[in-house]
Amino acid sequence: MKMLRFLPLAAAAGLALAGPARAESLLQMYEDARAYDATWQSAKSQYDANLYRAEQARAGLLPQAAITGGVTRSQIDTQSPVPAVVQDRFFGTQNATLSASQPLYRPANWATWKQAVRQKDQAEYQLVSSSQDLILRVSQAYFDVLAAQDTLGYTRALKEATSEQLAAAKRNFEVGTTTITDTREAQARFDLVLAQEIQAENDLRIKRLALDTVVGKPNSQPEPLGSLANVPPPQPADPESWVAASETASPAVLQARSNVEIAELETEKARAGHKPTVDLTANYGVIRNIDGTTTTGFDSRGKSGSAGIAFNMPLFSGFAVQNRVRETLALEEKARTDLEATRRQVAQAVRTAYFGVVSGQNQVRALESAESSSQSSLDANRLGYQVGVRINIDVLNAQTQLFQTKRDLSQARYNVLLGHLKLRQANGTLQAEDLVRLNTLLAR
Repeated sequence: MKMLRFLPLAAAAGLALAGPARAESLLQMYEDARAYDATWQSAKSQYDANLYRAEQARAGLLPQAAITGGVTRSQIDTQSPVPAVVQDRFFGTQNATLSASQPLYRPANWATWKQAVRQKDQAEYQLVSSSQDLILRVSQAYFDVLAAQDTLGYTRALKEATSEQLAAAKRNFEVGTTTITDTREAQARFDLVLAQEIQAENDLRIKRLALDTVVGKPNSQPEPLGSLANVPPPQPADPESWVAASETASPAVLQARSNVEIAELETEKARAGHKPTVDLTANYGVIRNIDGTTTTGFDSRGKSGSAGIAFNMPLFSGFAVQNRVRETLALEEKARTDLEATRRQVAQAVRTAYFGVVSGQNQVRALESAESSSQSSLDANRLGYQVGVRINIDVLNAQTQLFQTKRDLSQARYNVLLGHLKLRQANGTLQAEDLVRLNTLLAR
């Protein structure tokens, strides 16, 4: 009987369902997604808005200037009793004033500005988190398509092998060396594989649609990866080292720590309610009287200017400041508690992701051994069937076991790759450069 040549990963499905689109690497698809993905674009717009909002706080430290002006027209009636004389006179006024002020000592404004600086940092942390989420979503969709292609390829290879076994059973039945039972068992297994092929085709179609939705291109075709046996274990090989890195890299931890600093500055602002404020003020005004005033009938023009220091010292505000300080101190404690909770959550997520990668690599090694054993079992059953010590169902079962093992091994290898990215996302070190290293590592 002809020995089956198993197709390499993704090759069979690529020949069957590959569209005309050129295959792209994972990094290329990530760049496409950055320009298209609505979720990331929304996060980028929010980042820009947060930057502008933070800049608004600078206004409390900068000079303020304004121009005011006005025009009036008045009428006055005067009447003298002896002799009775009525005078009707009109006059007008035009005025303009330029005023400016510069804060000299406003502790609340300085605290607000420091908060704005922290808020700018928070906007960056949020964008980094969104970028890491996009990397993971693109990678998940990318590997899902490759795994679906492998599954379809292995299912079609199993269909071919089952078809050969069915043909052999029919021939043996015709010459009288086997019973009709062998033929019917092979036919039943062949029909089952046909159903599995239909399911695999539909699953691949759905996975491709999901990838198209992320990258914004129709008929997206992932570039098949090279050898997946060269994926190294996590480095450093210590989960606590990954946890320690999250203290300075995790966007969630950094944002929670920034929340503590903002809360402390809010207390500083509240305490500023007891402190004085000092401003430098200046103004310059011009007034023009047209056709006189109420007391004169002549045009006149006057100018005035002043400069000085404005001092304001709050004395009592009904205990509002004291209670505001108490409120902000309680919010400080809440922010510190939230920071500790975030640290614990991130640490747990990092450890889970680390052991997930380690376990996945052990599973890959176990499945590689199972694949080799399943191949040996299939060869032995085929030989036993030829010499009459094995029956047809033994060969069919061995074939099914081999291809299921190959499918599971393929999925496990992709899970390990994705696990590496999830580990870096968990501790906050995931970057687009990781996709470059992955492409280099897995180059064909």
